[in-house]
Amino acid sequence: MSSRFRWLLLPLVPLLVASWLTVPAAAAPAGPCPNPEAIQVPGAEFQRVECQTDLSATALAAKGRSDIGDWAGLHSKQSTNPPAGAGIQIDGYFPDDSTTNTTYGWNHDSQFVIRLPENWNGQLVITGAPGVRKQYAPDYILSDWMLSQGFAYASTDKGNSGTSFYENGSRSAPGQAVREWHDRVSELAVAAKEVVAQRYGSRPDRTWMTGISNGGYLTRWQLENRPELFDGGVDWEGTLMTPDGPNLFTYLPTALREYPQAAVDPAARQRMYDVGFEPGSERLWADHYAVYWDLTQRSYREAFDPDYDGATKAGTPFCRTGGPAGTATACDAQYDYATRPQAVKDAVASVSLTGNIRKPMITLHGDLDALLPIRTDSDVYTEMIADAGRSRLHRYYTIEGGNHVDDRHDVFPGEIRPILPCYREAFLRLTAWVTAGQTPPASRTVARPASGDVANTCPQLAASTRDHERGHGRGR
Repeated sequence: MSSRFRWLLLPLVPLLVASWLTVPAAAAPAGPCPNPEAIQVPGAEFQRVECQTDLSATALAAKGRSDIGDWAGLHSKQSTNPPAGAGIQIDGYFPDDSTTNTTYGWNHDSQFVIRLPENWNGQLVITGAPGVRKQYAPDYILSDWMLSQGFAYASTDKGNSGTSFYENGSRSAPGQAVREWHDRVSELAVAAKEVVAQRYGSRPDRTWMTGISNGGYLTRWQLENRPELFDGGVDWEGTLMTPDGPNLFTYLPTALREYPQAAVDPAARQRMYDVGFEPGSERLWADHYAVYWDLTQRSYREAFDPDYDGATKAGTPFCRTGGPAGTATACDAQYDYATRPQAVKDAVASVSLTGNIRKPMITLHGDLDALLPIRTDSDVYTEMIADAGRSRLHRYYTIEGGNHVDDRHDVFPGEIRPILPCYREAFLRLTAWVTAGQTPPASRTVARPASGDVANTCPQLAASTRDHERGHGRGR
């Protein structure tokens, strides 16, 4: 569980490194990296340092040093990665009293992975796991490419994981499970900078924050609240939480109520559109109803409003009608965020975004996202950034045909376009913006190419996009 005082100690990390040199570290096998035994992760309770001849996700998974189940579904089967190269991998965990992450049989949360490539470019990338996955979730979509470009890389499980992540303090302190994510990312960023200095002899010239889904949310939050740790970030469809809406709870209950009739009832379908779902995303609704909407609503609602269903934990799956709020039979399909107690809104407010980013950031979001509909998320967040007077620090690229997860391209290749190659282009745009003053293209829609390898290529944004006023010219 997160301890707020820990964040107050983070600036003192360089002064405290000497006191942490007793951290237990597993012996490292011979390999292509020098002096791995000298690496000590500041603040870690346990670490394992290993030389690896191949840091790619697939090679590591074959050796039990990544988890295919953790990163499955986030990329298209047609997506390919460049060689990640050799280097050092450090696995471990920071002090914590929760046990949702069972990787390696450690049964310990706040696990992290840090990767240090042989050919370092002087920069560091930090990320947090999407959804409620573990630290290896971004391995295929982020780590491989980052390492191939020479970036050092670090990822955290955010301090809790799994569909019962809400157990991490939320009944006694609603919202605590998500608030912990903030501190765990900051904790890792501070420690990883010191690890980089130990390995290469100097701290990173630049440190970037990035991530997908909840990792994108954390990118937004860190650049709003801990900008001193980062030089910029790329937000890949980050989750938007606001106390007055929109948020997950203002549209997911509608989806749970209306979807079963939406296929045949135009009025039900219109109610789906009214809360944010895009015309054109209908093909994804059956899949998302079965896999995403119900579980997301129940587990995240439990994290912020555990009293809604009394002592029941995270409600009843696919329950459509039941008892009133406060009873064990209350159904999440009937959840009405607007009428819930102020304490619920206060819990959501404790993790909400403001738009006041203080470092450059690029946002990407697919216009067919059927989990975080674009009109309830990045469209709104972009307006929040403008209201905060920070538009000069932001670029917003809407990916035509993009969905929340790229693997739906394999099922619907004619409708869904992977976002991954456009993310990579955007990341290069960000680094050039900050390090070389190369202003990226204005916010716009990235058109889906009529031909070509859409799983692995995204023509340069300046050449492949068209200016587009978001929210205009689209059917409802």
